[in-house]
Amino acid sequence: MSESAASAAAALLDRIQAPQGAGREIPDAATREVIGRAPVHSVAELDDAIARAKAAQPAWEALGHAKRIELLLAVADAIDANAEGLAYLLSREQGKPLNGPNARFELGACSAWLRTNAATVLESQVLVDDETLHAELVYKAAGVVGAIGPWNWPLMITIWQIGPSLRMGNTVVAKPSEYTPLSVLALLAVMNEHLPADVLIGISGDREVGARLAAHPDIDKIMFTGSTATGRRIVESSAGNLARLTLELGGNDAGIVLPGTDVAAIAQDLFWGAFINTGQTCAALKRLYVHDSVYDEVVDALAEIAASVPIGNGLDEDNVLGPLQNRAQFDIVSRLVDDAKSRGARIATGGEAAPELGELFYRPTIVADIENDAALVQEEQFGPALPVIRYSDVDEAFALANAVDVGLGASVWSSDPEAARDAASRMQSGTVWINSHGGLHPMVPFGGVKSSGYGLEFGVEGLKSVAVTQVISGPGRKA
Repeated sequence: MSESAASAAAALLDRIQAPQGAGREIPDAATREVIGRAPVHSVAELDDAIARAKAAQPAWEALGHAKRIELLLAVADAIDANAEGLAYLLSREQGKPLNGPNARFELGACSAWLRTNAATVLESQVLVDDETLHAELVYKAAGVVGAIGPWNWPLMITIWQIGPSLRMGNTVVAKPSEYTPLSVLALLAVMNEHLPADVLIGISGDREVGARLAAHPDIDKIMFTGSTATGRRIVESSAGNLARLTLELGGNDAGIVLPGTDVAAIAQDLFWGAFINTGQTCAALKRLYVHDSVYDEVVDALAEIAASVPIGNGLDEDNVLGPLQNRAQFDIVSRLVDDAKSRGARIATGGEAAPELGELFYRPTIVADIENDAALVQEEQFGPALPVIRYSDVDEAFALANAVDVGLGASVWSSDPEAARDAASRMQSGTVWINSHGGLHPMVPFGGVKSSGYGLEFGVEGLKSVAVTQVISGPGRKA
């Protein structure tokens, strides 16, 4: 990473961080050195932000789709122009390396999703058009959107929330995670160079601020990505204002490797399906069920990759895995792997911290010969540890995969395309991938079932999710 990128990141920080002695210190995920100070906004400041967003919304909607598209494309260009500085800040704050499917990848996704939001057309629907009646369904802005983001993909998921919202004429009040506020506020500062005042406002605060955002009477739509437990609290908080909700919550994604699969052909994709962003991805592969016939080969292939993949400080251009982002998540991964060991599971590789790299580094871990009822299988680890469960009966594998109360994503792996498609239909999840896991496309709707939330993002369905419908009904054609 060049000195110019570090300087660009420092300039972005100067624009958004709290003054010396104020705010909350944010550490570098890898080194634990202080990066900067995040503002800590109060509930009163949130109320003011919502009032300003509400006042700005009618004029923003009145600009029309064409003008909003023009501005969103300018914003996408601005993100690209600032990508290196933002990636540098993101890598330090979140921990993900610059290269691989990480920080630079995330910045590229931000501008790509914005451009897709701008290009996507949501047409009104003619419902009846005859001699007696013409009825049409139209889509209008919901109003003020409250966007509450996570710490694992803080910039990309923020764009997933605010891009379609702005496209449809909503204004947005965005609250980043307390763990990764600096990079999000910097992204919003770049975006606001091209947006009218108060159309997009960032609020950095604690849980009290988040609860108020969900419950505020002038919030018309909540978009939240995070844990199922927090999602449930948002549902409760929003009962008073009846805000519409899009909730992308926790997952414990299962993958099933079917008999006869060519392991060499899938090993790299299996690994990255589980270990993208050091396993800190809602729709990452969290549990892998492998048939007896290929079990040992799969375990050996994954262990070989895990043992050789470069891990360390994200600013090192050679690394592609980084630390856990925070101590709480590091402790969860450690607890679950230690529990698996105590149950007699076999650690094919990893299984321990890597203190020589830094405080929150954990070695990429493949856990074999583990029972399905182990905590590492039944709980979402959200880190670099993959349990591989042996099965002999395919029907049993699907029963085990579907037995949890979440259903964000899932995958099936096979050298037989027809068998794979048949198998995919048996998985209880919002998305099922074949011979891959976790890949997303800005035009393909994404959302969970069961306790993984509800509502769809991306594409035409994503625009609909941040709109309200109106039926206009009138006289039909004359005979």
